[in-house]
Amino acid sequence: MSEKHYFIHREGNTNELIYLDYNKLKGFDFLPKNNIKYDGIIVNKMVVIKSSMIEKVLKRKIKRKLELYLKLIMNFIDSDDSTSSGTLREALNDLTRYKNIIDKKYKKYLDEKYLKILLRKIALLEYEIKSKLIINEYEIEPEEKTTHRTR
Repeated sequence: MSEKHYFIHREGNTNELIYLDYNKLKGFDFLPKNNIKYDGIIVNKMVVIKSSMIEKVLKRKIKRKLELYLKLIMNFIDSDDSTSSGTLREALNDLTRYKNIIDKKYKKYLDEKYLKILLRKIALLEYEIKSKLIINEYEIEPEEKTTHRTR
């Protein structure tokens, strides 16, 4: 496996000290995973200020999460496991929570058109999970047996 190292270089060194107040900067902040061990700088928190970069980061993050939910749904559709209703409920709760995060936290960074399409995709995933839950609950419920009285 090849190691990845990043080097940031700025041309035109002016030897000036720049002080940034990170509390006043408005941007999208996230915590990097720091999976690569090396002797360089370890980044604990990253704040992205440029709006186009924020949009790219969020779109990539959202795409990965939606693909995860789609794979989960496809696994449940392909398998005929009737004991998966608990896992489906957890996925539905997690998807609803993720939709709320997108609506509250990411809404200010994303395009309105992209946000509308994204919420439609999430609604479709929710519909599929709910329909699979209904099918599973219908299959699990035992059929009612009628008893006949004899004289």
